[in-house]
Amino acid sequence: MIIISDLRKTEGRGYPAGRRTQNVVGGLSPIKAANFAMGFVTLQADGGQVPWHNQDQEEVYFLLEGRAEFCLGNEKIILEAGQCAYIPTKVFHQITNIGEGEAKMIYVYGPAGDVAHWRQELDGTLPRAGIEAPPLPDGAKKQRT
Repeated sequence: MIIISDLRKTEGRGYPAGRRTQNVVGGLSPIKAANFAMGFVTLQADGGQVPWHNQDQEEVYFLLEGRAEFCLGNEKIILEAGQCAYIPTKVFHQITNIGEGEAKMIYVYGPAGDVAHWRQELDGTLPRAGIEAPPLPDGAKKQRT
């Protein structure tokens, strides 16, 4: 049986740091996989963010539209549309929209399953950079919570 996940029919969830996430595989999506999860993220203009966090899964961020500051451990770069960044397990990372319009990206991580930072962000309990988590790289956009 063919199972379809349709972004046009997927409301997704808004997060305090200025983004909307729509599950494509896993989560509330009708497609379930054991080895990976996938989603579509819209980062609000001027600072929408996936805040500083880490997780046990490997992950990639693929920026489809816009321009974003990407931090990984103690490194910071600017990602342009069409670029994909690899995130190893347990390494703190964040991505921040630095453009005037929305930025859009796809994430894929594996194995499948929920990641703690979604609930932590909604509950206001994300580890704070430089306090409960390592500091952000020099000059990085401040962590939004």
